[in-house]
Amino acid sequence: MMRYPYIAYSEKVDIQPVFKNLTGEPLIVDLSVDSPLFDTIDVRDQKGFQKCLDEMMKDQFTWGVSSYFENREIVLSQCPQMVEEQRFYHLGLDIIVPLGTPLHAPLSARVLESGYEEGEGNYGAHILLMHESPNFETFYSFYGHLNRKRLPTIGTKFKPGESFAYIGDFYENGNWFYHTHLQVITQKGLDQGYLSKGYCAAIDMAQMDELCPSPLSLFKI
Repeated sequence: MMRYPYIAYSEKVDIQPVFKNLTGEPLIVDLSVDSPLFDTIDVRDQKGFQKCLDEMMKDQFTWGVSSYFENREIVLSQCPQMVEEQRFYHLGLDIIVPLGTPLHAPLSARVLESGYEEGEGNYGAHILLMHESPNFETFYSFYGHLNRKRLPTIGTKFKPGESFAYIGDFYENGNWFYHTHLQVITQKGLDQGYLSKGYCAAIDMAQMDELCPSPLSLFKI
């Protein structure tokens, strides 16, 4: 049976956009250790960073992205557990869109997890979707930094293209700029606890294709 990410090449699998009507090229936001952004912003001031993003995007971009596998040691320097475990490599794709923007199921899905993670720098409101089909191996897509009041209940089913959540504000999204963290998790990755891990250590990167492969194949515009 075909496994992710190769389903993107299958004529039997129709992947729908998570965000509808994204147009033009995205603003590429570099949050790596080499980013010049950190010369001008305080990474702890997410409201200030959001203002910076708004200025960068004004009249040029309607959406943006920040990369999978990016080394975010500077961003995570205030997170003791990340520093202790050296987990600095980003396992999601951050998709930057306005506050309140709806998210849509990329494939037929069932809500396996719907909840709220307390604490600054965490996921805040989040959802895990389970994707099952006779055409591919079961896998999961995770979405963080959402609107807490508009989360679906566990067990809710969605058809491809149906809206299931909304981008959250600072007080409910872990105090992050407006975006969602999209992460693909395989069954093996779920079994190894990657539902609660959005970053990995350098020593673990070679395994990630089997645990949390790149979300790019699932993210269509």
